[in-house]
Amino acid sequence: MFSVRRRGTARLAAATVVSGLVAAGAIAVAGPALADEGPQSSGGATATLGKLAVYDTVNVAGKGQVSAGLFEMKVTPGGALQTYCIDFHTDALKGQEYKEVGWDQSSLHNNKDAGKIRWILQNSYPQVNDLAGLAKKAGVANLTEKTAAAATQAAIWHFSDDIDAVPVDANAKALTEYLEKNAQNLEEPKASLSLSPSSVAGKTGERLGPITVSTNAASAAVSLAPGAPEGVKLVDKDGKVVTNVANGGQVFFDVPAGSADGAAELTVQADTTVPIGRAFVATKVKSQTLILAGTSTSTVNAKATATWAKKGAIPAVSAVKNCAKGGLEVTASNEGDEDFTFELKGMKYTIAAGASKTVTVPLAEDQAYDFTITGPNGFEKTFKGVFDCKTATPAPTPSETPSTEPSPTTPAGTTGGTGTGTGTTSGDLAETGSSSATPMIAGIAVVLVVLGGGAVFFLRRKNAAGQ
Repeated sequence: MFSVRRRGTARLAAATVVSGLVAAGAIAVAGPALADEGPQSSGGATATLGKLAVYDTVNVAGKGQVSAGLFEMKVTPGGALQTYCIDFHTDALKGQEYKEVGWDQSSLHNNKDAGKIRWILQNSYPQVNDLAGLAKKAGVANLTEKTAAAATQAAIWHFSDDIDAVPVDANAKALTEYLEKNAQNLEEPKASLSLSPSSVAGKTGERLGPITVSTNAASAAVSLAPGAPEGVKLVDKDGKVVTNVANGGQVFFDVPAGSADGAAELTVQADTTVPIGRAFVATKVKSQTLILAGTSTSTVNAKATATWAKKGAIPAVSAVKNCAKGGLEVTASNEGDEDFTFELKGMKYTIAAGASKTVTVPLAEDQAYDFTITGPNGFEKTFKGVFDCKTATPAPTPSETPSTEPSPTTPAGTTGGTGTGTGTTSGDLAETGSSSATPMIAGIAVVLVVLGGGAVFFLRRKNAAGQ
C-alpha cells in the first residue's frame, strides 16, 4: 500500500480538532434537547461499508497494479447496496457509516463529467447483467462479473479522479475504452427520500410547517418520534391525522393550545430502491466517497424537528454542507414575536421576528466539526460531521509505490481501512485504495520520541561541559 502524505497531514490535524467549531447560541427558545444532526440530515439511505466483493486487477499509471471493483454496503435498517469508488487516493474504512447525498455535497459538486459517470453506471455492470451483450458492445469475446466490474471502475476513475487505469485483462480493457469513449452527461438522480425544511417553529396552538416530502417510493410512513409531548399530532393541511404520505405530500405538527413550550421530532420511512448514481459519504470520519451502482429494495429514513413556545423568540435551526461555498450553511429562522440573537464563530447575529438568516461557516477540506447551538430550558441542537468535498491528490513520492501483499490487520481500537484499488488488505481494511494514516501517525510519534531523547542527551552534555 502507499501512503497519502499531503492529505494524511490534513486528516491528522482534523482529527485533533475534536470540536473544530463551537457555536454557543444565546437563543431565546424553550424546549427539550433535540437530536444530533449531521449535514445531510434531510434523509435518504444510511449504510455501512463492507468488503470489496467483485473485483479484478487494473494497472494505474504511477501506482502499479491495484484491485478495482464493487463494494458491498449494508443498509440500516434493511437492504443492500453495491458501490464503486469516486475518490481513488482516499482510504475506504470498512465498517464506517455512510449517508446518501446529492452531488453538491460530495466531490462531484464541481466535476463537469459527473453525468458521464452516471451514464457508465447505467450502461455497464451490474445494471447491465447481460455480460454476453455487454461484451458484444465492447467488441470482445467474453466478460466475467469480475472483469466487467474492474473495467467499469477503471472507466469511472477516468472521470472522477482523472487517472489512467487500465485493466490487466484484455477484454476488460476493451470495455473500459468503450465506456470512456461513449459516456454522455446525464442528469443527477434525485434523492430516495428528503424533507424540506428539516426544522420548523411556531407558537403554541398552531400547525407548524409545512414539511414537504420528496421520495421515489409509492408511499412513506410518517410517525412522531418517542418522547413527543402529549397531544401533539402529525396532520395534513386540512388538519387530518397523517400516517402515510406520497411524493409531494405535506406534513404539519399540530400543537394544542395551552401546551407547554416544547419540541418534537417526526420520522418518515419508506421501502424503495435508491436511484443509481447517488453519492455516498462517510458521516463520522474521512473515508472514500462512493457512488451507487446496484441496489436491492432498501429502507430509507428522514427526520424533521419542530419547536414551539407561547411567546418570545422561537427559532428553527438547520444546517447543510455546501461544497461550492466551502462550508456548512446554518439557517436560523424566527417564528416568534421578539428578536433572537445567537453567536457563531465569534460573530453575533440577530434575527427579527418573522425573519430568517443563512450563515456559511467556512471549513477546511477534511476538517471534523462538532458544534452545538443552545438556548434556555434545555434547548440544544448539535451539528457534526466531516467536511469532505474533494478527491485526494497525494504528492508523488517513492513511498507511494503500492504493494501487492496484504496490509496488516488494523490495530485494536481503530477502524482501519484502505480504499480505492491498490492491492488487497486484511482484517478490518477494505480492499481498495491508499494506505491507512495509522503508519504515518505512528511514525510521527517515533520521531517525537527520538527528538525528545536527543534533546535530553544534548542538555546533559552541555551541563557536563559547563561544570
